[in-house]
Amino acid sequence: MGVTKMKKVTIISERSYQDSLLQAIQGLQNVEVRDLSQSVENNDWVQQYFSTAFEDVKEADVSELHLLQTQINELVQFIQHHGKNKDKIKGLKRRYISLQEIEKNFDQQQLRQELMEITDLKQRWEEAQQRQEQLLQEETWLTRWQYLDVAPTQVQSMSTELLIAEVSTQAAAELIEELKQLELVHYEEVYSDDSSVSFALVFLNELKATVQDLLTNYSAEIAKYPYEVVPRTALQQVKEQLKTLHKEGQKLSKQIGKKKLVIGELQWAEEVLLAMEEREKLKNQFVQSAFLVVLQGWISEDEVNLMVSELAELFGQDTIYLDFEDPTAYEEENEVPTKLKNNALVEPFEMLTEMYALPHYKEVDPTPWMMPFYLVFFGMMVADLGYGLLMLIATTVALKFLVLPTGMLKFVKFFQILSVPSMVWGLIYNSCFGASLPIPTLLSTQDDVIQILILSVIFGLIQILVGLFIAAKEHIKKKEYLSAVGNGFAWQGILIGLGLMVVGSMLLDNAALSTAGKVLAIVSALSVIVVPIIQADSKLTGFAKGAYDLYGVTGYIGDLVSYTRLMALGISGGSIAAAFNMLVGYMPPAARFTVGILLLIALQGLNIFLTLLSAYVHGARLQYVEFFGKFYSGGGRKFTPLKTAEKYFTIEKKKK
Repeated sequence: MGVTKMKKVTIISERSYQDSLLQAIQGLQNVEVRDLSQSVENNDWVQQYFSTAFEDVKEADVSELHLLQTQINELVQFIQHHGKNKDKIKGLKRRYISLQEIEKNFDQQQLRQELMEITDLKQRWEEAQQRQEQLLQEETWLTRWQYLDVAPTQVQSMSTELLIAEVSTQAAAELIEELKQLELVHYEEVYSDDSSVSFALVFLNELKATVQDLLTNYSAEIAKYPYEVVPRTALQQVKEQLKTLHKEGQKLSKQIGKKKLVIGELQWAEEVLLAMEEREKLKNQFVQSAFLVVLQGWISEDEVNLMVSELAELFGQDTIYLDFEDPTAYEEENEVPTKLKNNALVEPFEMLTEMYALPHYKEVDPTPWMMPFYLVFFGMMVADLGYGLLMLIATTVALKFLVLPTGMLKFVKFFQILSVPSMVWGLIYNSCFGASLPIPTLLSTQDDVIQILILSVIFGLIQILVGLFIAAKEHIKKKEYLSAVGNGFAWQGILIGLGLMVVGSMLLDNAALSTAGKVLAIVSALSVIVVPIIQADSKLTGFAKGAYDLYGVTGYIGDLVSYTRLMALGISGGSIAAAFNMLVGYMPPAARFTVGILLLIALQGLNIFLTLLSAYVHGARLQYVEFFGKFYSGGGRKFTPLKTAEKYFTIEKKKK
């Protein structure tokens, strides 16, 4: 368990096998392709043997593939939103499948034809919507003018003119008075509401300028009448057009609805395009000569045989040249990616390590060391049998009946494992949804607060001691024996010595135990000071560094105090749950067994969410700050193999 040992693989094949080879590697999902175009120390052979390979490098041709994906997403959403409601969406159901099977019957030409048909429907739909919006606006406008008995275009003459306009209700009264004072001007109100008044004016042509100036003074808006018939007739025509357009829209909606049957095919095609895009992006990272393809990458040592057998099965025994070699010191330091390898119980906890920082290739993987402590701490902070049981049932059902993406699968397994310590600590605290069970209580959150507090600090002390042990072990592995003492064993001695002093003097009243602890603490403290003096060229500088390091004992006290949150969160979650039970218990019987049940479910659900969130966050915080800080620096680069997006399918992995 720990950081996987990697091999550098070199693959040489005929140029004609390029696409099939990339597909096979992507299907295996265990090779990270190296960028051979980079001018780094371990790519010297590229310049020596393929000096012109990257002279005319073109941008990867991914734009067309990406455009097709975008088009698929847009058209699928269009079908879902505008297709006839009674038609059922025939989408993909996530399942395990190989990449070769996904791409087996993919026909890009057929896909384009289907997209063209749906695009045509979309354009017709949008044109119909625009036309409908235009007609609705015309209907609203004509409704205001429907009582105008003439069409302005029909009554124009050499001497008179008919004009229609709108003015705000506030200005209408004054405007009408002024219009009435003008001779040979006829005013007629057509429509009015709270905001405006619509009216018609008939006047001599010689008064046109006077009338327009007057209307402008009152901010009246002169309306243009675009129809040859009277408004009532034009309104009827518009309504007929809307009816016709509505019928056409229903037919179009049925045609769009039928396309719901091909949504699954479009999603399938999108998965293929996503895979093809990932392969296309890599084509400028390996050597492509006229007849050969040379590709390099990183693969874990335990998957070498799988790759050899898979490529031999697909291409024949001697068709593809494969070579595996250990990374050089330069590559270990600067290039080799980090891939974690742990058993099924520890693997889900790798995501906590990844959230902090992956270990460097030659560094220890903290996951298996951290996992048992996180289990205990999470369970101690949730500490409810009911909550743990719900977690177990929910995650087990999800794992049993759902095919989940790889990342989500690890997340669900993570909480399935955490449900066990949650139930165990729930039994220890005798808490089930905040209520007590008829069983013995090992630790009471009401009467044994001090004992729980001490237990929390003891767990913290154990984890810190383990962290210091790992630090010392890593120094010994590097043959840094003095650093192992100064940064690991000495601090263990100080903490253990101080612990023995406290136990001997305050709990057991044992002078011998207290004295032994004092001696151990003093000798260890002297070691913290002496080791830097031995290591430093300047003894005075070394003494100063040692003294400063020793001052760090105050930080360890703060670290131990941080573990008291195990007690605080464990007690608070159960107390809140009990308070919710009490609140519902005070309700009248009729309300308690109706509204009270729903209220209790809602309140307990809220408390479950907050309790799990707090335990998750604070449990991780204890690992990152109090534990990892003792021995771990991280800085590794994540192993990113050539793989698929797994948007709709989960790729079935080959057995090793």
